[in-house]
Amino acid sequence: MSGATLFDRIIRGEIPSHRIYEDEHVVAFLDIAPVSRGHVLVVPRESRATLGELSDDSAAAIGRALPRICRAVARAVGSPHSNVLQNNGAPAGQSVPHVHFHVIPRVGPRGARGSGLSTNWRPGSLGAGDAEQIASAIRGALADDSRDARA
Repeated sequence: MSGATLFDRIIRGEIPSHRIYEDEHVVAFLDIAPVSRGHVLVVPRESRATLGELSDDSAAAIGRALPRICRAVARAVGSPHSNVLQNNGAPAGQSVPHVHFHVIPRVGPRGARGSGLSTNWRPGSLGAGDAEQIASAIRGALADDSRDARA
């Protein structure tokens, strides 16, 4: 089937995977290139590239499944600590153009090979004028989205 992503093929069972969860809207399976032991991908059955394109039903189903999966992974690997990561678009690091969340357990000392996700977060600052301008723009976009949803 042309245009199908790797995850579409896994969901359909065309490519084998180690599934750990599935329901009407969501499939979760072990990552084949894990950052740490127990690294899981949580994928909607709905094939959309980015989170903003996902239907409310699929997004809600992922929201319900993620906490359960995080708890199960934590118990299975013996660590309550994890990163939950979702990259939106190739420039943001998304390698498969199908919405997916990574549940990456922290299973050892930070920075140790295979211990989990390491980030180099460099926080900046936001001036008062910038903060109000961007907050206002986001509120306007949310209002537009709500109007579009009702139309």
